[in-house]
Amino acid sequence: MFVDYVSISVKAGNGGKGRVAFRREKFVPHGNPNGGDGGRGGDIIFRGDPNMNTLLDFTLNRRFFAENGQDGGLNDMTGKSGKSLVIKVPLGTLVKDQDTGEICLDITEPDNDYLFLAGGKGGKGNAHYKTATRQAPRYAQPGIKGEERNLTLELKIMADVGLVGFPNAGKSTLLSSLSNARPKIADYPFTTLFPNLGIVKYDNYRSFVMADIPGLIKGASEGKGLGLRFLKHIERTKVLVYMIDSGSENYEKDFDTLQNELFTFSSDMREKPFIRVMTKKDVLAPEKIYNKQYFDLEISSFSNEGLEELKLLIAEKIIETEKQLPF
Repeated sequence: MFVDYVSISVKAGNGGKGRVAFRREKFVPHGNPNGGDGGRGGDIIFRGDPNMNTLLDFTLNRRFFAENGQDGGLNDMTGKSGKSLVIKVPLGTLVKDQDTGEICLDITEPDNDYLFLAGGKGGKGNAHYKTATRQAPRYAQPGIKGEERNLTLELKIMADVGLVGFPNAGKSTLLSSLSNARPKIADYPFTTLFPNLGIVKYDNYRSFVMADIPGLIKGASEGKGLGLRFLKHIERTKVLVYMIDSGSENYEKDFDTLQNELFTFSSDMREKPFIRVMTKKDVLAPEKIYNKQYFDLEISSFSNEGLEELKLLIAEKIIETEKQLPF
């Protein structure tokens, strides 16, 4: 089951309490203070896991606690620090403050640790409070509580190329033809209800990641047909492939509608390079008249016509885009 939005709460560990204690030895009735410091509380750490592709696990457990630090001991012994808690999330996860909506973390790098909440400091033992006028302090510092936050986790999948089109335009069929992904395919609209990812190989073991986005409808940028939840998944893609069904009554209108929904959702979409593709060429009526120059390619996932050319064209666009990145 694909889950891309969930609310959780996290809490860093409390610092342990400082100890009130005194040396107790034979013939030393009034020993010096020797209470130890409390241990530090554990941190809350987020880590991007490339093997995860959904937030499903967080629907079963929504509260996360790091370990508390132990209290200080005798003979100036510092309490053991609490264990930090590492929370693994899929790459592309946004960590947001639930109350303000502020983006706290954008987790895009695999296996990197993102320190989110530091554990509370341990309290000082009474040994720290001995002075010339106060030889036997009976006070120790309490530990500092760990911070707690209510968060929203939002997943935006990370792929090199996103397939964009109306329902039943052939996106899932294309993905299954080019990669080892096996999305649900049927001859009716809205078969795909969540994004699917596939690795497309080309040119001697080179590859790119392709995302099949659920079909858009007019008004998707305003939330129609769960459009907002679908559109966010192409924000991180480098290249867009607009897929227009060969059976459409008006190719130009379909393309303009799709572009308008993307541009309305995010102006950044205007900067993304794109490829305009006619799908289902195998069922194109022979008598249909249209401007062949309008499309970059005409393909058929059924007969494999144009698929190799499409892979190479996508790869060229991705490479051009990466060359323009500032790093």
